[in-house]
Amino acid sequence: MRIVAYILLVIVLLVLGIGIGGYLYLKPVDQQPPLRSPSSQRTVENGEIVGRQGKYETHAWLGIPYAAPPTGKLRWKAPRRSDPWQGTYEALVAGDICPQRGLGGELSGDEDCLFLNIWTQIVGASKVPSGSERLPVMFWIHGGGNSLGDGGTSLYDGSLMATEHDMVVVTINYRLGPFGWFRHPALSAANGSDADHSGNYGTLDVIQALKWVQNNISSFGGDPGNVTIYGESAGGFNVLTMMASPLAEGLFHRAIVQSGGLTIVPVVQGENYVDDEAAGHPFSSKEIVNNLLVKDATATDRDAAKALQESMTAAEIAAYLYGKSSAEIFAAYQGSGSAMLNMPTLFGDGHVLPQGMPNRVLFADSSNYNAVPVILGTNRDEVKLFQMMSDALIDKLMGFPIGIKDEVAYDRASRYGSDRWKVTAVDEIATLMRRAQGDSVYVYRFDADDWRNLGFIDLQKLLGAAHAMEIPYVFGNFPNPMRIVYPESTVEARDLLSGSMMSYWAEFAYQGSPGSGRFGEQVEWTPWQNDDPNGPRLLLLDTELDAGIRMSPYLLTLADIKARFLADRSFTQQEDYCAGYRSLFQDEEFVQSEYDRLGTAGCAE
Repeated sequence: MRIVAYILLVIVLLVLGIGIGGYLYLKPVDQQPPLRSPSSQRTVENGEIVGRQGKYETHAWLGIPYAAPPTGKLRWKAPRRSDPWQGTYEALVAGDICPQRGLGGELSGDEDCLFLNIWTQIVGASKVPSGSERLPVMFWIHGGGNSLGDGGTSLYDGSLMATEHDMVVVTINYRLGPFGWFRHPALSAANGSDADHSGNYGTLDVIQALKWVQNNISSFGGDPGNVTIYGESAGGFNVLTMMASPLAEGLFHRAIVQSGGLTIVPVVQGENYVDDEAAGHPFSSKEIVNNLLVKDATATDRDAAKALQESMTAAEIAAYLYGKSSAEIFAAYQGSGSAMLNMPTLFGDGHVLPQGMPNRVLFADSSNYNAVPVILGTNRDEVKLFQMMSDALIDKLMGFPIGIKDEVAYDRASRYGSDRWKVTAVDEIATLMRRAQGDSVYVYRFDADDWRNLGFIDLQKLLGAAHAMEIPYVFGNFPNPMRIVYPESTVEARDLLSGSMMSYWAEFAYQGSPGSGRFGEQVEWTPWQNDDPNGPRLLLLDTELDAGIRMSPYLLTLADIKARFLADRSFTQQEDYCAGYRSLFQDEEFVQSEYDRLGTAGCAE
């Protein structure tokens, strides 16, 4: 019986894609043979296009190119408009994913990957909504640490949202990893625009896709004057970059940030050597060139590679980089993680993203950013998704969890890490935005955790309301294999919560306020407020098997977390207590005197 349960757990984890840190890697949107639907014929700026019939009585147009292929000389350039096509473009299958590492570290994808997907209710070409009848557009930006994922997986199928709430749903691919964010002075020395030299190619791809929507979504019945951008994890970060980028002004009108945040990286981190006075990231562009020179035996070691790189002209370095295959480029990041790359992204270049403007400044004044109605949220147990693969916290068999070593330590680490995420990604930003743009800021926390107990391990304790677990609820998509993880007794409550969340998201897209949901049947979701400490502030999203959906005054600050941590007496090992402090409090938050006096023995040694 234990073997059967273990096999079940392996299946569960493969379905959830746990090994790649939060991106739910599932099958493409639709595996059935694609058949064109004649009633889906539309005209866009590139020419005629036809799609297929999707689920739930929808039309689906999959794999539409929204930009020219970013290949050859366009590899590290801002996206260009795609060329007109001849005849009728058959948008029947999702386009290629962008280059990325898979679960086992293998490379997949193609550099020609800038595609988007669209879902609407089925209507003939003569009955497409127009004028004031046009429908809200929901524009999804996938997560995956900006180094993996795509918009064409079954989890992101927009059919149910499109048909239940009468809207147009769009999902996109954008360049990832070293093709999405890469700055080297040699590339900036070549002819090109400020955007070409920014290094923020993935960010620019999202902007280009939004421009395509502005120019073409009316052909599908969508309203270019009512576009809601939403995304999870790195996708949530990218939603906030759209709010921060002056180039995205006017391209969207509402924003939903699921488990996001924003960290704009100084250019020096993306370019410099690690031993420069202004130190670069260990996988900065110059360090990547060093790695490439060593890997192809042009240089014997890093020192030799650095000397050689310094002797090369900008043109020689650029030619060297453009001459490398995507596989060779990714191989230079060996040691940065098996799937999600440890690399700098989102550069404060001063053109695409603001330079030298931390969140406390950026979001303090609505003139600094594209202020629109916004929803910000996290999941209660965000970091359990990452903790559950930790050798220090988890007992494993064949690399998969079979038990929690110390439940107290496991839950404690999750609480501090998840609360820290809530502070930086939600509470601090919401407080700033409320002052800057008034009562158009809404906050949630996702608490649903109705997982199956496998006997030898309880998924509710292992996962809880972990990172990315709200995504199926938002899209209403619980792929068949996921039935394994939900006891039959919880499915009705699960689906009810999913329906409520979809209703809130849809009403927000329609009105700029989630209110009581699309049909006025939900608990009223009121704006975030800064003044009354006991007043309602955020919506807690949970099933009726637990506490249900309700408003809460719950507010967290970094000072709250630090006070709780300094008073914590649950640590049994001083070394763990010191490591916890270093992990939670860094830079100006790290106070040496606190650290030295921490616990019973201090951390000075």
